[in-house]
Amino acid sequence: MKALVIYESMFGSTRRIAEQIAVGLAESSTVVLVRVHDADPLGIGLADLIVVGAPTHVHGMSMPATRATAAAMSNDPQRHLALESGAVGVGVREWLETVPTGSGLFAAFDTRRDMARILTGAASVSIGKTLARRGLRQVSRRSSFLVDDAEAIKAGELERARAWGERIGRLATAALAATP
Repeated sequence: MKALVIYESMFGSTRRIAEQIAVGLAESSTVVLVRVHDADPLGIGLADLIVVGAPTHVHGMSMPATRATAAAMSNDPQRHLALESGAVGVGVREWLETVPTGSGLFAAFDTRRDMARILTGAASVSIGKTLARRGLRQVSRRSSFLVDDAEAIKAGELERARAWGERIGRLATAALAATP
């Protein structure tokens, strides 16, 4: 099985989660990990499974304005945040608008603050809805991975991301085997 993990990351937390998901997927798949601004929307047709993730901004996917706010946060020396390469460019929201109709499998994830989802929202909800409208089939429930107020990944989340990657790999393999 071929899997493509596409992610958007501001300060590295979502990238690190995506890397662990890719490690888990590698147990059952050939995996390519790519930043969203480097992802070819037409190339997803070559993958059996796409996994798309982004940080949660203002209850959903980032927008140019929220990415600009993140860039400004990285300029505050008291925050000790380093902006990822390409973070203020194309985000998952804009990339999804260019994804053609398809028939493959997908899974969606996000990173968000460690608070009740009703307070934070979850970018993976919008990611999943958009991919489903494009004709892709969801292989697993979406997953949110938690960060603290300083953007640090909470204890145990990297391990959980790897296990989730292993799980969606197994589920996608089974779904592909059951498809005529």
